[in-house]
Parts: sequence; C-alpha cells; structure tokens
Amino acid sequence: MPQRWQDFSFSANKHHEIAPHDTLKHELFVSGAFWAKQNDPEAFYVPIPRHRIIGEDKDDEWKLNPQRKWERDSEKLDLEVEYRWQRIDAWQRNASKIRKNKEMSNVPWEPVSFLHPHMKQNERHVLEKDGLFLENAVQMDEDCCLVYLSTYPLPDGWYRFGGEGHMVEICSKEITPDSTIHQLLSTKIQKACALITPGAWGSNHLSYRYPKHSEFPKTGMKMLTDKPIPYRYRTGHRSTERGRLGRGRYAVPAGTVYVFKQALEKTWWDFPEAWFPKEGFPLKHLGCGLCLPVEIDGVI
Repeated sequence: MPQRWQDFSFSANKHHEIAPHDTLKHELFVSGAFWAKQNDPEAFYVPIPRHRIIGEDKDDEWKLNPQRKWERDSEKLDLEVEYRWQRIDAWQRNASKIRKNKEMSNVPWEPVSFLHPHMKQNERHVLEKDGLFLENAVQMDEDCCLVYLSTYPLPDGWYRFGGEGHMVEICSKEITPDSTIHQLLSTKIQKACALITPGAWGSNHLSYRYPKHSEFPKTGMKMLTDKPIPYRYRTGHRSTERGRLGRGRYAVPAGTVYVFKQALEKTWWDFPEAWFPKEGFPLKHLGCGLCLPVEIDGVI
C-alpha cells in the first residue's frame, strides 16, 4: 500500500538513503502520473471510468443488461465525452453527481514547441550549422502539480528530473489510514473495477487487453475500453555496458472498465506479479494497471 503521494516521481536512492537497495527492489512501487491543484493536492484527479460519460450539460452511464451486454439511454446517443478526469474523492459518486458538484475537469496542460540549442562538445556555444532544433514539450498551468503514489518518500526539496537538467520541487505527504485514497486502495474489487493508469499486459513481445495468465478470471469477463495507447519507459543505467534500454509496447488506456462474472475479492495489491509482464522487474512496480473498484448498474 502506498504511504505517500508526491508531486513528482523519484529515481535517486543513491543520493538519499531511502532504503537498502534489496528492499527497494521488492517493495518500491510508484504509480502515476495524476495531477492536482496546488492548494488542494490530496484531492488529486484521476481518469474517469469509461462507463461514466460526463458532458457540459448532460451525463449518462453505461450499464449491463440481463444478457450481459453494454447499453445506454437511447435518447443520449449523441452525448459527447467532454471530460476525462475527476477528483479522487468523488470516485464512488455517479456521473450525475460528479457533474452537478463540478468534480470533473480537463487536463491542466497543453503542448508547446520551442527552439532548443545544440551545443558544441567543448564550448558553451551553439553549433554554427543546425545549432537549433525544435523540441516538443508540455506546459502545465502554474496552479497545478503532478502527483505520483509511492511506497517510499523522498525528502522534500529540489531534484534533477530527467537527463537535460530539468529541475522539479518534490513534496511528500503521508497517506493516512482514514483518507479516501487509502480506503479506495484497500477496498477489495468485487465484480467490477476501472484502471486509473494504463495496463500493459501480455509477454515481453505481445500486448493483450488483459493478463494472459491461467489464474486471471477471464471467463465471462466484459470490458469497456478505447483504442490502445503507446506505453514507453527506460530501464538500466548509463554506467552499465548496455546503457539505458528504451522499451515500447501498447497498453490498455486508463479508464478501462473490467466486469467479472464472479467476485474477484482482491485489491490491486493482491494481484500476483505473474499477471504483469516482467522485463528486468515486474511492471507492477511501475504502477501498471492500477485499478479501483466501481459499481455499475446491472452488475450484482
């Protein structure tokens, strides 16, 4: 169970003896990114489950009919999904209440492009030829921050994040047992759950819509999802012989809903690591497929 939420993920155990390396190898889990308003970071935003459809003026929810087929109100077929994020403390409310309380939002960032200098190897000067190149970036609103869940904290302060000298300020907060976050993460999934982070399932070479494992209850399972999304990360270290190794695959997008025929009676923390791809370490340690229980009309 995560003990902290953080404004940014971390990677520098060698500079701050957070825990012994062997301990972190087995017990460190980091999941995100989510986001929040800086004046209310504990009420951070997570992707809205796909069965909830929240527009500016209307809302609706998918349900399962007696034949276990997804259906919606036929009078709302033209309803567009205008919001993709909701507050974590509104997770157990239905779409109508979320819209009424204005507990949904669009992303607080936008893509931007800027010219980046290509420096000479032995001088702090830009190359005479092709010295500038266009770089894509994302700019967040000034009153917002990113949030990651983690089982270990970093001391508050400024850290170098990434390989180009980007600096971030990290602030760790404890997740108390009486908090909404802790209660949701410790509630066992019955017959339905929704991803709040992308789920990368399958082998090291193939991607699937659900864990390809004999113990996963896929019989009679129903899904409500969208098209796959790219899922990339890097493993290794620059000092190793092979260096950092970039990995790429497809993932089931956050918001995907799974409905099971029988009650699962597990939290995400109880999912066996064998359900997750292992590429040096199980992707569960990167928060892959983090999910929370949901209630859907028609699922008993």
